[in-house]
Amino acid sequence: MDVDQCYQLGHVIKAHGVKGEVGILLDVDVPANYKNLESVFVEINQKLVPFFINSISIKNNKAVVKFEDVEGIEQAEALKGCLLYLPLDLLPELKGNQFYYHEIINFEVIDAKHGKLGPVANVYALPNQDLLTVNYRQNEVLIPIKDEIITAVDRDAREIHVNLPEGLLDVYIQE
Repeated sequence: MDVDQCYQLGHVIKAHGVKGEVGILLDVDVPANYKNLESVFVEINQKLVPFFINSISIKNNKAVVKFEDVEGIEQAEALKGCLLYLPLDLLPELKGNQFYYHEIINFEVIDAKHGKLGPVANVYALPNQDLLTVNYRQNEVLIPIKDEIITAVDRDAREIHVNLPEGLLDVYIQE
């Protein structure tokens, strides 16, 4: 399994107790959806290694996990900071205008007024505002990911329809 075929579930924050359990910070929208996990991939030395789960207890966005074959605090401590992954095909399917950031890369962005702007080059998840980027007329344009701006997502056509605020493109293409 390759990292490109996975999404990040979270990371190990610490050893928990002395019997090999680890504390995990879950970086997902609904942590409770993962209460029945059987296994995860742990990134060790830039490789994904499967780890089977004996038990998992989730509270808010944190979990205490007991992995099979991790015995004692030393082995648990060795996992501190490791990223945890799951295969992309385990992501719940989204409908309507909802999307996962990884899935819209290269979707064509079409504005109601200006027409085709270009493909989504990247998505930035920032503390105050998530943004998608489009290369429009050799300029990187940052488009806020907001319901008022993104009017439709067409997965079949691989298009995102937007209604850009007046003057947004002008900021990027001023001579």
